[in-house]
Amino acid sequence: MDMAKLIEFRVNLLKERSSLLKHSVELVRGLKEAAIAVGQEIVKMTSNANSGHLGGSLSCVDILVALYFHQLNHNPRNPSWPGRDRFVLSKGHAAPALYGTLALSGCFPREELKTFRDIDSRLQGHPDNKKTPGVEISTGSLGQGLAVAVGMALGFKLAGKNNQVYALVGDGELDEGEIWEAAMFASHHKIVNITVLVDRNHGQNDGRTEEVMSIEPLAAKWASFGWKVFEVDGHNIKNILNVLDRSMENRSKPTVIIAQTVKGKGISFVEGNDDYHAKPLPKELVAQAIAELGKR
Repeated sequence: MDMAKLIEFRVNLLKERSSLLKHSVELVRGLKEAAIAVGQEIVKMTSNANSGHLGGSLSCVDILVALYFHQLNHNPRNPSWPGRDRFVLSKGHAAPALYGTLALSGCFPREELKTFRDIDSRLQGHPDNKKTPGVEISTGSLGQGLAVAVGMALGFKLAGKNNQVYALVGDGELDEGEIWEAAMFASHHKIVNITVLVDRNHGQNDGRTEEVMSIEPLAAKWASFGWKVFEVDGHNIKNILNVLDRSMENRSKPTVIIAQTVKGKGISFVEGNDDYHAKPLPKELVAQAIAELGKR
Protein backbone atom coordinates (compact mmCIF):
# COMPACT_ATOMS: atom_id res chain seq x y z
CA MET A 1 0.00 0.00 0.00
CA ASP A 2 1.61 3.30 -1.09
CA MET A 3 1.70 6.51 0.96
CA ALA A 4 -1.28 8.17 -0.74
CA LYS A 5 -3.45 5.09 -0.25
CA LEU A 6 -2.45 4.78 3.40
CA ILE A 7 -3.34 8.40 4.10
CA GLU A 8 -6.66 7.99 2.28
CA PHE A 9 -7.28 4.80 4.26
CA ARG A 10 -6.64 6.63 7.55
CA VAL A 11 -8.88 9.57 6.61
CA ASN A 12 -11.69 7.19 5.68
CA LEU A 13 -11.33 5.44 9.03
CA LEU A 14 -11.75 8.75 10.83
CA LYS A 15 -14.88 9.56 8.81
CA GLU A 16 -16.46 6.14 9.27
CA ARG A 17 -15.25 5.31 12.78
CA SER A 18 -18.63 4.36 14.19
CA SER A 19 -19.35 1.90 11.38
CA LEU A 20 -16.03 0.11 11.74
CA LEU A 21 -16.45 -1.20 15.25
CA LYS A 22 -17.42 -4.63 13.88
CA HIS A 23 -13.88 -4.92 12.57
CA SER A 24 -14.62 -5.93 9.01
CA VAL A 25 -12.37 -8.19 6.98
CA GLU A 26 -11.45 -5.16 4.89
CA LEU A 27 -10.42 -3.17 7.94
CA VAL A 28 -8.25 -5.95 9.35
CA ARG A 29 -6.67 -6.58 5.96
CA GLY A 30 -5.84 -2.89 5.59
CA LEU A 31 -4.26 -2.73 9.03
CA LYS A 32 -2.19 -5.84 8.30
CA GLU A 33 -0.90 -4.22 5.12
CA ALA A 34 -0.01 -1.10 7.07
CA ALA A 35 1.81 -3.19 9.69
CA ILE A 36 3.82 -4.94 6.99
CA ALA A 37 4.79 -1.59 5.46
CA VAL A 38 5.87 -0.19 8.84
CA GLY A 39 7.90 -3.32 9.58
CA GLN A 40 9.72 -3.03 6.29
CA GLU A 41 10.47 0.61 6.97
CA ILE A 42 11.93 -0.35 10.36
CA VAL A 43 14.37 -2.72 8.66
CA LYS A 44 15.37 -0.08 6.12
CA MET A 45 15.70 2.68 8.72
CA THR A 46 17.91 0.75 11.11
CA SER A 47 20.01 -0.78 8.35
CA ASN A 48 20.55 2.55 6.63
CA ALA A 49 21.59 4.17 9.92
CA ASN A 50 23.56 1.06 10.96
CA SER A 51 22.01 1.68 14.36
CA GLY A 52 18.76 1.33 16.24
CA HIS A 53 16.61 -1.22 18.04
CA LEU A 54 15.29 -3.73 15.53
CA GLY A 55 13.81 -6.53 17.64
CA GLY A 56 11.79 -4.45 20.08
CA SER A 57 10.50 -2.21 17.29
CA LEU A 58 9.15 -5.16 15.31
CA SER A 59 7.46 -6.62 18.39
CA CYS A 60 5.15 -3.62 18.81
CA VAL A 61 4.27 -2.77 15.19
CA ASP A 62 0.82 -4.38 15.18
CA ILE A 63 -0.08 -2.59 18.40
CA LEU A 64 0.95 0.82 17.05
CA VAL A 65 -0.87 0.32 13.76
CA ALA A 66 -4.06 -0.73 15.56
CA LEU A 67 -3.82 2.41 17.67
CA TYR A 68 -2.91 4.99 15.04
CA PHE A 69 -4.98 3.66 12.15
CA HIS A 70 -8.08 2.86 14.17
CA GLN A 71 -8.23 3.50 17.92
CA LEU A 72 -6.70 6.92 18.51
CA ASN A 73 -8.76 10.01 17.92
CA HIS A 74 -6.14 12.16 16.18
CA ASN A 75 -5.51 14.14 13.01
CA PRO A 76 -2.23 13.34 11.22
CA ARG A 77 -2.56 16.53 9.16
CA ASN A 78 -2.78 18.53 12.38
CA PRO A 79 -0.79 16.54 14.98
CA SER A 80 -1.17 19.25 17.63
CA TRP A 81 -4.99 19.34 17.45
CA PRO A 82 -6.12 19.91 21.09
CA GLY A 83 -8.95 17.36 20.93
CA ARG A 84 -6.65 14.47 20.13
CA ASP A 85 -6.02 11.43 22.28
CA ARG A 86 -2.45 11.12 23.54
CA PHE A 87 0.05 8.30 23.03
CA VAL A 88 3.27 7.89 25.00
CA LEU A 89 5.97 5.51 23.77
CA SER A 90 7.52 4.81 27.15
CA LYS A 91 9.87 2.24 25.59
CA GLY A 92 11.47 5.03 23.60
CA HIS A 93 14.11 2.81 22.00
CA ALA A 94 11.32 1.47 19.76
CA ALA A 95 11.28 4.85 18.01
CA PRO A 96 11.61 3.27 14.52
CA ALA A 97 8.20 1.64 14.97
CA LEU A 98 6.65 4.93 16.04
CA TYR A 99 8.31 6.90 13.23
CA GLY A 100 7.17 4.41 10.61
CA THR A 101 3.62 4.51 11.92
CA LEU A 102 3.53 8.32 12.12
CA ALA A 103 4.90 8.68 8.60
CA LEU A 104 2.49 6.20 7.04
CA SER A 105 -0.45 7.77 8.87
CA GLY A 106 0.48 11.13 7.33
CA CYS A 107 2.22 13.11 10.12
CA PHE A 108 5.33 13.73 7.98
CA PRO A 109 6.68 12.55 4.61
CA ARG A 110 7.63 8.89 4.33
CA GLU A 111 10.84 9.92 2.57
CA GLU A 112 12.00 11.49 5.80
CA LEU A 113 12.40 8.03 7.34
CA LYS A 114 15.67 7.78 5.40
CA THR A 115 17.13 10.41 7.74
CA PHE A 116 16.70 8.27 10.88
CA ARG A 117 19.52 9.01 13.35
CA ASP A 118 21.22 11.49 11.00
CA ILE A 119 22.69 14.58 12.63
CA ASP A 120 20.03 17.33 12.70
CA SER A 121 17.30 14.90 11.61
CA ARG A 122 13.88 15.22 13.21
CA LEU A 123 14.01 11.44 13.71
CA GLN A 124 16.53 10.80 16.44
CA GLY A 125 17.31 7.50 18.18
CA HIS A 126 14.66 8.23 20.80
CA PRO A 127 11.50 10.30 20.28
CA ASP A 128 11.84 14.08 20.67
CA ASN A 129 8.58 16.00 21.00
CA LYS A 130 10.31 19.28 20.17
CA LYS A 131 11.34 17.97 16.76
CA THR A 132 9.01 15.26 15.50
CA PRO A 133 5.37 15.88 14.52
CA GLY A 134 3.06 13.52 16.38
CA VAL A 135 5.45 12.77 19.27
CA GLU A 136 3.79 13.83 22.52
CA ILE A 137 6.73 13.51 24.91
CA SER A 138 10.46 12.83 24.68
CA THR A 139 11.16 9.34 26.01
CA GLY A 140 14.06 6.97 26.41
CA SER A 141 14.83 6.81 30.11
CA LEU A 142 12.87 3.66 30.89
CA GLY A 143 10.25 3.77 33.59
CA GLN A 144 9.33 7.43 33.17
CA GLY A 145 6.81 7.32 30.35
CA LEU A 146 3.97 5.81 32.34
CA ALA A 147 4.22 8.51 35.01
CA VAL A 148 3.98 11.17 32.29
CA ALA A 149 0.99 9.42 30.71
CA VAL A 150 -0.77 9.19 34.07
CA GLY A 151 -0.16 12.92 34.56
CA MET A 152 -1.67 13.67 31.15
CA ALA A 153 -4.73 11.56 31.95
CA LEU A 154 -5.16 13.22 35.34
CA GLY A 155 -4.98 16.63 33.68
CA PHE A 156 -7.78 15.73 31.28
CA LYS A 157 -9.85 14.31 34.14
CA LEU A 158 -9.49 17.45 36.24
CA ALA A 159 -10.38 19.61 33.24
CA GLY A 160 -13.48 17.54 32.55
CA LYS A 161 -12.24 16.50 29.11
CA ASN A 162 -12.79 13.16 27.38
CA ASN A 163 -9.34 12.77 25.82
CA GLN A 164 -7.94 9.26 26.24
CA VAL A 165 -4.29 8.51 27.00
CA TYR A 166 -2.44 5.40 25.84
CA ALA A 167 1.05 4.32 26.88
CA LEU A 168 3.18 1.51 25.50
CA VAL A 169 5.67 0.07 27.99
CA GLY A 170 8.22 -2.70 27.57
CA ASP A 171 8.21 -5.74 29.83
CA GLY A 172 11.86 -5.18 30.76
CA GLU A 173 10.85 -1.66 31.72
CA LEU A 174 8.60 -3.12 34.40
CA ASP A 175 11.72 -3.68 36.51
CA GLU A 176 11.61 0.05 37.24
CA GLY A 177 10.00 1.13 40.51
CA GLU A 178 8.56 4.30 39.00
CA ILE A 179 6.24 2.15 36.87
CA TRP A 180 4.57 0.72 39.94
CA GLU A 181 4.43 4.07 41.73
CA ALA A 182 2.56 5.49 38.74
CA ALA A 183 0.30 2.42 38.64
CA MET A 184 -0.55 2.87 42.32
CA PHE A 185 -1.23 6.58 41.83
CA ALA A 186 -3.56 6.03 38.85
CA SER A 187 -5.59 3.45 40.73
CA HIS A 188 -5.85 5.49 43.92
CA HIS A 189 -7.04 8.57 42.04
CA LYS A 190 -9.41 6.57 39.82
CA ILE A 191 -7.82 7.79 36.60
CA VAL A 192 -9.91 5.74 34.20
CA ASN A 193 -9.03 7.51 30.94
CA ILE A 194 -5.65 5.76 30.63
CA THR A 195 -4.81 2.49 28.89
CA VAL A 196 -1.38 0.91 29.25
CA LEU A 197 -0.21 -1.66 26.72
CA VAL A 198 2.63 -3.95 27.78
CA ASP A 199 4.84 -5.21 24.94
CA ARG A 200 5.45 -8.63 26.51
CA ASN A 201 8.21 -9.89 24.20
CA HIS A 202 10.12 -11.57 27.07
CA GLY A 203 13.41 -9.89 26.19
CA GLN A 204 15.40 -6.90 27.41
CA ASN A 205 18.88 -5.48 26.94
CA ASP A 206 20.51 -7.85 29.45
CA GLY A 207 18.73 -11.04 28.37
CA ARG A 208 15.42 -12.79 28.88
CA THR A 209 13.13 -11.00 31.30
CA GLU A 210 12.59 -13.99 33.55
CA GLU A 211 16.34 -14.44 33.94
CA VAL A 212 17.10 -10.78 34.64
CA MET A 213 14.20 -10.25 37.07
CA SER A 214 11.05 -12.34 37.09
CA ILE A 215 7.89 -10.27 36.63
CA GLU A 216 5.32 -13.05 36.67
CA PRO A 217 2.51 -13.41 37.60
CA LEU A 218 2.20 -10.19 35.63
CA ALA A 219 -1.58 -10.01 35.22
CA ALA A 220 -2.07 -10.66 38.93
CA LYS A 221 0.44 -7.92 39.79
CA TRP A 222 -1.45 -5.30 37.79
CA ALA A 223 -4.77 -6.48 39.21
CA SER A 224 -3.40 -6.21 42.74
CA PHE A 225 -2.51 -2.58 42.01
CA GLY A 226 -6.16 -1.91 41.19
CA TRP A 227 -6.08 -2.11 37.39
CA LYS A 228 -8.50 -3.75 35.00
CA VAL A 229 -6.42 -6.35 33.14
CA PHE A 230 -6.73 -7.81 29.64
CA GLU A 231 -4.39 -10.13 27.76
CA VAL A 232 -4.08 -10.50 24.00
CA ASP A 233 -1.96 -11.91 21.20
CA GLY A 234 -0.01 -8.78 20.27
CA HIS A 235 0.33 -9.85 16.64
CA ASN A 236 -3.33 -10.65 15.94
CA ILE A 237 -4.75 -7.33 14.79
CA LYS A 238 -8.39 -8.42 14.95
CA ASN A 239 -7.91 -9.54 18.55
CA ILE A 240 -6.12 -6.30 19.40
CA LEU A 241 -9.04 -4.29 18.03
CA ASN A 242 -11.50 -6.42 20.00
CA VAL A 243 -9.66 -6.02 23.29
CA LEU A 244 -9.29 -2.27 22.74
CA ASP A 245 -13.05 -2.08 22.31
CA ARG A 246 -13.66 -4.18 25.42
CA SER A 247 -11.24 -2.04 27.42
CA MET A 248 -13.44 1.00 26.84
CA GLU A 249 -16.54 -0.60 28.36
CA ASN A 250 -17.67 0.07 31.95
CA ARG A 251 -14.52 1.93 32.89
CA SER A 252 -14.18 2.16 36.65
CA LYS A 253 -10.44 1.49 36.88
CA PRO A 254 -7.33 2.31 34.84
CA THR A 255 -6.77 -0.37 32.19
CA VAL A 256 -3.76 -2.44 31.18
CA ILE A 257 -3.52 -4.74 28.16
CA ILE A 258 -0.74 -7.31 28.29
CA ALA A 259 0.16 -8.08 24.68
CA GLN A 260 2.11 -11.30 24.14
CA THR A 261 4.61 -10.53 21.38
CA VAL A 262 7.74 -11.86 19.70
CA LYS A 263 10.90 -9.82 19.45
CA GLY A 264 11.81 -9.42 15.78
CA LYS A 265 8.39 -10.66 14.64
CA GLY A 266 8.19 -11.55 10.97
CA ILE A 267 11.87 -12.24 10.29
CA SER A 268 12.79 -15.88 10.88
CA PHE A 269 16.40 -15.30 11.89
CA VAL A 270 15.56 -12.34 14.15
CA GLU A 271 12.50 -13.69 16.00
CA GLY A 272 13.37 -14.26 19.65
CA ASN A 273 17.05 -13.55 18.93
CA ASP A 274 18.34 -11.25 21.66
CA ASP A 275 21.39 -10.44 19.53
CA TYR A 276 19.14 -8.03 17.63
CA HIS A 277 17.89 -6.13 20.66
CA ALA A 278 19.90 -3.06 19.63
CA LYS A 279 21.59 -4.17 16.43
CA PRO A 280 20.49 -3.66 12.81
CA LEU A 281 20.68 -6.31 10.13
CA PRO A 282 23.80 -6.72 8.00
CA LYS A 283 23.23 -5.14 4.59
CA GLU A 284 23.27 -8.52 2.86
CA LEU A 285 20.23 -9.72 4.88
CA VAL A 286 18.01 -6.68 4.35
CA ALA A 287 16.33 -7.89 1.16
CA GLN A 288 15.55 -11.28 2.68
CA ALA A 289 14.10 -9.66 5.80
CA ILE A 290 11.90 -7.30 3.79
CA ALA A 291 10.66 -10.24 1.69
CA GLU A 292 9.83 -12.29 4.79
CA LEU A 293 7.93 -9.40 6.34
CA GLY A 294 5.92 -9.10 3.15
CA LYS A 295 4.58 -12.61 3.71
CA ARG A 296 3.38 -12.04 7.28
